[in-house]
Amino acid sequence: MIKVLITDKLSEQGMEIFKKEKDFQTDEHIGKTPEDLKKILGNYDAWVIRSGTTVTADLIQAATKLKIIGRAGVGVDNVDLEAATKRGIIVMNTPDGNTISTSEHTIAMLMAMARKIPQAQQSLKEKKWERSKFIGSELNEKVLGVVGLGRIGTNVARKAIGLGMRILAYDPYVDPAKNKGHEFEIVTLDDIIKKADFITVHTPLTKETKGLINAKQIAAMKDGVRLINCARGGIIDETALYDALKSGKVAGAALDVFEKEPPFDSPLLTLENVVCVPHLGAATQEAQVNVAVVVAEQMVEALKGGRVKAAVNMPSLDPKVLEELKPYLTLVEKIGSFHAQLAESFIKKIQVEYNGEVTKFDTKPLTLSLVKGILQKGMSESVNYVNALFIAKERGYEISETVDNSIKDYSSLITVTVKNEKGTHTISGTVFGKKEFRIVNLDGNTTDFTPVGNMIWMAHEDRPGIVGKLGTTLGTNGVNIAGLYVGRQEVGGKAIAMVNVDNEVPEKVMAELREIPHIQDLKFVKF
Repeated sequence: MIKVLITDKLSEQGMEIFKKEKDFQTDEHIGKTPEDLKKILGNYDAWVIRSGTTVTADLIQAATKLKIIGRAGVGVDNVDLEAATKRGIIVMNTPDGNTISTSEHTIAMLMAMARKIPQAQQSLKEKKWERSKFIGSELNEKVLGVVGLGRIGTNVARKAIGLGMRILAYDPYVDPAKNKGHEFEIVTLDDIIKKADFITVHTPLTKETKGLINAKQIAAMKDGVRLINCARGGIIDETALYDALKSGKVAGAALDVFEKEPPFDSPLLTLENVVCVPHLGAATQEAQVNVAVVVAEQMVEALKGGRVKAAVNMPSLDPKVLEELKPYLTLVEKIGSFHAQLAESFIKKIQVEYNGEVTKFDTKPLTLSLVKGILQKGMSESVNYVNALFIAKERGYEISETVDNSIKDYSSLITVTVKNEKGTHTISGTVFGKKEFRIVNLDGNTTDFTPVGNMIWMAHEDRPGIVGKLGTTLGTNGVNIAGLYVGRQEVGGKAIAMVNVDNEVPEKVMAELREIPHIQDLKFVKF
């Protein structure tokens, strides 16, 4: 008997898919505390969640039989992916389930804000007739700045074109030279800040995008600009937004999401020029049914030994092949993540070369895993093995693959070269034994390290004392070194170092490290 646990409300259509399976038992435990869940999780093979449940490493540890976590929705930021992957638990989502819902909601919020509809309705319900108080703004021929060109951002842009708006779009992972036939212009973020009448954000909430729209950015905007956030709370600095709304610099804001939810203590809720709703981007009947049905169908197929679809932490493969391929999948995804963090501009070309024993496998899943690792950092929606290649091509990446079964320095070797606007990096990796994945070459420099945790990448001249000064600076600032790996091509030439550290390194410390003589480049990377 396969037991399925459901801890968030799922539409009846989704429930029926589980219930009609004779060998499945489906139990609903909605509203349980983490402590309550710990007591029962060990009984279940599969777990269905929505945004109301947070799957922590602690809960995953208690789920001793768990094989699949199904997220009825797009985002999986409420799941500890690393903990699930370590336990061999498949995490799947429904990547296209609420694209239409959220993009339509963004347009609705845009129009409600422009015409002050909620405020006017409230006034009328209070038996006031204040027509002159609610003079709005037309959208026709106005400039809409779209920050983030994932599925939702692109859909919003296309819908806004139908309203007669001119679209300026920004995405650091899209080549501005490649408009791909769209009727909008791809520009820099500064262009949007300076020229847009309305700005809508559609990025993930990451270290780079937190506070992406801040006081400095708002000061450079047009007077009377209007802002929309139906993506993630925190992308727009709420304190800066409040001040700008109070001063009139920003004429209005439409907010579906907040840094803290529910946002009952937020001063933004006190302002008349704010349109706000309680995180309703995916709250349509169609989206609710769609994500429930899709996740249920995907989970049933996987649990019955069929193909794994829309997994965010593994590809759709035969289970036996997957077991052999797992370390290589992890390796190439780490290489992809490394490349994404080294790139200083949008990526143009990705070249991957497979050598040796790894070529006995179908390399397509490996290339997908690589691309997923590159894309994951900058996407507002989840990237998985189903959509990674499609998104990469949509963004203008040129991807080439070479397969050579001859053995070079290692029994298996995977080499990835990524070219961006400012330069090129090459990273090679291998797998020792059956599960020890390692990076063995960086830009022509021989090395040997496992890409895990927090690391500092350093390119420098091969001179005595540089690594020592780096260590001293880190130590002075309370940063502990856990491991050190160096490589060079020749004595006195160019060299690289990879330094494992226990914690994230503050930017002020990174800036201090960059001042050390003969260090040519330095980046903090996280695996």
